[in-house]
Amino acid sequence: MRTIFLILTLLISALSPLQAQKFDNSSPSVFAPSQERFVTVDEAFPFLAYQQGNQLTLSWEVKPGYYLYQQRLKFDPQQVRIVSTNMRNGEPHHDEFFGDVNIYTTPLQVTLELADAGENAEIQVGYQGCAEEGFCYPPEVRHVPIAPLPAPTAAPKSTGVTFQPLQKTVPQTEQNRLANSLGENLWTVVLFLFLGIGLAFTPCVFPMYPIVTSIVLGQKDLSKKQAFGLALIYVQGMALTYTLLGLVVASAGLQFQAALQSPVVLITLSLLFILLSLSMFGLYTIQMPASLQTYLNNLSQRQSGGRQLGVFVMGAISGLVCSPCTTAPLSGALLYVAQTGDLMVGGIALYLLGFGMGIPLIMIAVFGQTFLPKSGPWMEKIKVLFGFILLAAPIFLLERIVSESWSTALWALLGVSLFLWIFLTSLRSAASTLRKTFLLVLSLSGIALSLTPVALYSGIITSSSESAALSFVRIHNVDELRQQLAQAKASQQPVMLDFYADWCVACKEFEKYTFSDHTVQQKLANYRLIQADVTADNAQNKALLDELNVLGLPTISFWNASGKRITEARITGFMSADEFLEHLTSYAL
Repeated sequence: MRTIFLILTLLISALSPLQAQKFDNSSPSVFAPSQERFVTVDEAFPFLAYQQGNQLTLSWEVKPGYYLYQQRLKFDPQQVRIVSTNMRNGEPHHDEFFGDVNIYTTPLQVTLELADAGENAEIQVGYQGCAEEGFCYPPEVRHVPIAPLPAPTAAPKSTGVTFQPLQKTVPQTEQNRLANSLGENLWTVVLFLFLGIGLAFTPCVFPMYPIVTSIVLGQKDLSKKQAFGLALIYVQGMALTYTLLGLVVASAGLQFQAALQSPVVLITLSLLFILLSLSMFGLYTIQMPASLQTYLNNLSQRQSGGRQLGVFVMGAISGLVCSPCTTAPLSGALLYVAQTGDLMVGGIALYLLGFGMGIPLIMIAVFGQTFLPKSGPWMEKIKVLFGFILLAAPIFLLERIVSESWSTALWALLGVSLFLWIFLTSLRSAASTLRKTFLLVLSLSGIALSLTPVALYSGIITSSSESAALSFVRIHNVDELRQQLAQAKASQQPVMLDFYADWCVACKEFEKYTFSDHTVQQKLANYRLIQADVTADNAQNKALLDELNVLGLPTISFWNASGKRITEARITGFMSADEFLEHLTSYAL
């Protein structure tokens, strides 16, 4: 639904290895080494901590094919104070279920500067990672004892020790890292360019371009080349101001990546986006205080038009003068950039936003107003369209903390609202019959597409490959598991035990793509289906994982109707429906 909404919005804008243990036998049974698919967490992410004076260095190796979550890194001081944390930002990664996160696929080193260490001081280091093939490890916690710290001095001195990250793999060059980051965020930066162009055609901005052009050119008789040069310099001043804003908020975002994933912060950001969008619908006005706006305008007008330096300063200052039409979208853009925490993407995206807003100015300076449309009521419609675009942001953020049914309903509601507005607007439009017919067809098609995911999810429309989710018996400890196994053995019923956690991406993929398959459900119809939710990091869940020697999730184990554990049939990692069915068949399950 999100993809459909994005495509249609852009179209409108353009037009406008594991061990196991039997429960029925006291003797252990172990997998053959050939069955091992994944290594232990200590082999995937070897961890090392060492202290040099008041600096604690934490380092992780990252095995190829595995990655660490930046947002899962935790440093909890006990009887000691962390003065500063020095670490690099992770690589941007989009997850279907958790949204945009940062990950580390190469060795990581973190330096903590410590102070005020008491007796029995320690740092509790938390981290979590996954395998790219679809296997996640439970959250890990390491207790790092802290030795007594040297006495503080008036001015901290360098120890002369430089800690280099451990590198077993060839590190990326800075150019390759930037290229990869830009490639992964290509749609983001392109969208910001289109947003900038769209903002240029709002009713608060577009009518001012002829006036701004005359001020920039200084009322001189210039050639098209000279006019283009001055207009471009003005736009660069404005765009670079936005770039600086993008870098500042992205830099701040680096310090609060974990906080920006918490439900409280996500809900707060969502409410801000909603308030910003309502201003685009005309419910109220958000803009810079009048006194500050007047001061900046006067400062800009004192610059000399027609001169390169003066024109650049005028553009830089104008980038700070937010009109009622640009304040909400610009604030939303800055909130988004702060949430991503990527310096390069933040700078480039905001640069393109400012450059896009300056494109009409360049066209007027070179060609006059010949190629630009005339001002009119259509600009108010552009402003409302931006309100709908801003409403997509809170849904994108809330997807991480609400259920899939709520997410589907929210996207559908936004889509229906947008296309219903287009439908009603086209009915009142005085446009030509052909254009009005096109808009009516487009809006009705958009409403139908928006409602389709809801119909599929609710069962109004059925799919040949998907049906309702499997019904599991939930267990919470080892005793409950043994009780369920005993009951299944007494009733001659085979058993499937699924280990699940909210932080396990592949577990959610199993539920969405495999366990929802109709053929899979028929195959498991006679099974006693048991699920252990080990999301919480508590003693009962750890005992369950230890009892069955579970290294990570997803892990699925099987017992036959006689109560015998089929150890070689154990599944670790994600399998599609076809792969899962083939696996069951190969072990005669």
